[in-house]
Amino acid sequence: MTINLNEEKNMFLKTLLVVLFSFLGVFLFSNMSVNASSDKTVKIAHSSWIGFYPLDLAEEKGFFKDYGVNVQIKDIESKSDSKSALAAGKIQGVATSLDTNVLSAASGLKIQNVLALDTSKGADGLVGKNNIKSFKNLKGKTVALDTTGGASYFWFNYMLQKNNMKLKDMKVESMDSGAAGSAFVSGKVDAAMTWQPWLSKAGATKNGHIVMSSKSSPGIIVDTLGLSTSFIKKHPQEVKGIIKGWYKALAYMKSNPKAAYAIMSKKAGIAPKKLKNEMTTQIKLYDKKENKKYFGTAKNKGNIYKISKIASNLWYTSKISNAKANVNELTNPTFVNAIK
Repeated sequence: MTINLNEEKNMFLKTLLVVLFSFLGVFLFSNMSVNASSDKTVKIAHSSWIGFYPLDLAEEKGFFKDYGVNVQIKDIESKSDSKSALAAGKIQGVATSLDTNVLSAASGLKIQNVLALDTSKGADGLVGKNNIKSFKNLKGKTVALDTTGGASYFWFNYMLQKNNMKLKDMKVESMDSGAAGSAFVSGKVDAAMTWQPWLSKAGATKNGHIVMSSKSSPGIIVDTLGLSTSFIKKHPQEVKGIIKGWYKALAYMKSNPKAAYAIMSKKAGIAPKKLKNEMTTQIKLYDKKENKKYFGTAKNKGNIYKISKIASNLWYTSKISNAKANVNELTNPTFVNAIK
């Protein structure tokens, strides 16, 4: 059988076109997959703490999206609830106190601290009735305290050790820090460990005052952003985008304070002027420079390792945790050091 040259040429062209369209289809499909991945919502939880509101500002202003990541901030007050949500993959990250993430890591949760958010310098504290003049006066008193973990519980245990006291020396009613402040204001307890804005509300009552605040132990209460280890491995670019979004929010707070605090005050439920006063006098927000210093390098480790170790030892010796956290595995300085 003979084949015409024109027919042979046509067959060749048809075959070539089939191959080209096949490659084009693979290319388009892979591109769609990449886009779908980058469009996936990253969920980050936090409680009602003033140091976390720049995350809400970044979401509202689209700063995360400016760096290619779609972030949704979720409100979860309970430490145990946010831990469960992270373990179940319902959220990818949690903004909370460093000691909380240490406790979670000690219990086996695969999490890494990738960003320092703030440190408390008066925004956490112990409020008590007027007859409670010092921490030692809590003996025999009813104290509202979040015993599930978190900054208040960590700091309370830190003060217990400093004063050679034990939790059984007082009657503890377990509730989250916001509810603890509310319980004190309503006269249901003798004292409470709480934070802003409840600290000011509780301290302003006729029969109560602020016994002591985090001003007395600077650098102990630090908040970080902890992300799922598996998420970090799969989405390193998104991790960078989240950190850059945080930095952009802090810069916006400086360049456009009126607009920034107006947005954040809606989340906080207090007036912009009051929120600004609390955020500028009672906490210190960690920007790019502060993060590089706090994390340090592999050769010259920063203060985050020291505080993490203190927390790990405290949780273990107080029998809140059955194991110590691996501080080196928990701490990931890669991203804050990679961002110039």
